[in-house]
Amino acid sequence: MNAVRSALIKIDWIFSSQLGIAPRTLLESLRALPRYVRDWRRFRRMRGGSVTIVPCLHDWYAKADATNNEYFWQDLLVARRIFEARPKRHVDVGSRVDGFIAHVASFREVEMLDVRPISRPVPGIAFKQADLMKPVPAAIDGEAYCDSLSCLHAVEHFGLGRYGDPVDPLGYERGIANMARLLASGGCFYLSTPIGQERVEFNANRVFDPRTIIRCARANGLQLQELTVITANGEVSHADLSEESLQRLALAHYNLGLFTFRKSDH
Repeated sequence: MNAVRSALIKIDWIFSSQLGIAPRTLLESLRALPRYVRDWRRFRRMRGGSVTIVPCLHDWYAKADATNNEYFWQDLLVARRIFEARPKRHVDVGSRVDGFIAHVASFREVEMLDVRPISRPVPGIAFKQADLMKPVPAAIDGEAYCDSLSCLHAVEHFGLGRYGDPVDPLGYERGIANMARLLASGGCFYLSTPIGQERVEFNANRVFDPRTIIRCARANGLQLQELTVITANGEVSHADLSEESLQRLALAHYNLGLFTFRKSDH
């Protein structure tokens, strides 16, 4: 059942976000159409006179909150941790400007690196365009540049060409290595990425065995402190870091893993 649901979600995503056809929205709108006509007639009789028709048919099925979303939870959790930690300099690589970056910029300055340009300056955000699969640009001091670093729902795209970056099967390894160099000893690195049965879904994203991320991070002086697991339905839990627990996560089809690493002193 979960496999069927995942397949339907993927099909809906391909049609809606890539082809501009939204099957789920269409079905919800058709379902709501009789109610819309009934309410419009009733409102027009009660008000008297003409009423402009601008239907919003699928909003009846929307909830007031949007917390069943992995992006919502990762953005909120990491922003709160940064607020509580109060680092001297926080740098982000590739996270969403209209989500996590906006959260952090509401209470402190944040430096942002992304392979894509931005169209206009945003208050609280210092932007530099950079491909983190390559050594950090000259505009950044390089090693030990910051004491706090984040990369949320981005490293799984490195090297797949989706955002104009060069194709590179080892893009994520190069990215983690270059990001680790930015972090000072004792600094904190918040990294989120899909975890589960390891695979490449070209060119959307990778899904990693969580141990792949842990091994790559450890090779670059990053020690795992915590792993938070967020399901596609927005359920949040803290994972046991035992081998048995990591094995179970590696057998799942999909979750979002939010890793918190600490840069070792040597």
